[in-house]
This record gives sequence, C-alpha cells and structure tokens, in this order.
Amino acid sequence: MGQRGRKKGASGEQSRALMLNIAVDEFALQGYHETKVSSIVKKAGVTQPTFYLYFENKESLFQELIDLFRSKLKDFTQKSRLEPGIAKECVHQRIEEGLTPFFRFFKEEPNLARIGFLIAPQAEEIKHQLADDIRLNLISEQQAGYFREDLDIGIAADCIVGMMERFIMTQRPLNQQPEVLAGEVVRLFLYGMKN
Repeated sequence: MGQRGRKKGASGEQSRALMLNIAVDEFALQGYHETKVSSIVKKAGVTQPTFYLYFENKESLFQELIDLFRSKLKDFTQKSRLEPGIAKECVHQRIEEGLTPFFRFFKEEPNLARIGFLIAPQAEEIKHQLADDIRLNLISEQQAGYFREDLDIGIAADCIVGMMERFIMTQRPLNQQPEVLAGEVVRLFLYGMKN
C-alpha cells in the first residue's frame, strides 16, 4: 500500500508537470482566452477532474506560470549583481556570466518568456519590476566603480529590459548560444558600436 501511494504521487506530480508544460505552449501560441482546459487535459492524456486536483481553474494555472516566470527573473537578477572588488579585467566576463542565465532561460523556455513579457496582463508591471531590479544592481555596481558616474542608470536598465523584450518577441537572436549572445550584448553595452 505504501509503495503504491508513492507511485501514485510520483505519477500525479508528473501529470501536473505535464499539464504545466502543455499549458505554457497553449497560452503562448493560442493566447489566454483561446486556451481551453479541455485542450490541455486532452494533450496531457488526463481527465478534467485530474486537472482540478492540481489547479483551481485556468486562471490559477496561468497565474502560476506568470509567478514562475517572475520568480526566475528575480533569481537571475539577484545572482547577476557584481560584488565589489572584482578585478577590472574580469568585469566583462563576470557581466557575461550574469546575463547568460537570462538568455539560456529565454532560449530554453521561449513560450514561458512570451507569456511573462508579452501575454500576461501584468507584463508591463513585470518589465517595470525587472527594470527596477536591474537599476538597483547597476546603482550598486556604479558605486563599486564598475560604471561611469555620469551614466544614467535608469536609461541603461530600460535599454537592457527593452533588448530582452525584443529578443523574446523576435526569437532570432535566441538561436545563438546564450554565452555568445551575452558576450555580444556586453560588448555593445560596455564598448558601444564605435570603431
């Protein structure tokens, strides 16, 4: 009996994860209003009652995906902040290492990124919060001496978020390796386009 319960629980978590994965694709490709619970459960090979064991309704499932996206962005942003004392010659590489997880996430989860940045009713709020979090990182990094004192940090943060949004919208740059894309972005931001 105990072994059977564990097996059922594992299967239940697999069903839940499968429904979440299917829902990401459905919401990103069909939009929120066109996505139907019946379509999700059919593709997952489960029943509607099974769906309602794990999710209160379509709205709660969608919100869970948005919350997951926000949580990942927050985590990546916190981990990307440069700590004081990095040798000047290592700053470029350290910024690349901080940006790479964002691009890897956008490449590996393009539909979740579309939901969070483009489809969610809170998309503008999410981008605003991300810009604020990046701005706080940049202020700290500016105070540590990594960036010019005359740099408008708000504009820099908005540009970074705008770049991310554009990458998610077009998905063209996301065909590159995340490390390569991060390197290109860092070169652009740190050294500009001037020859």
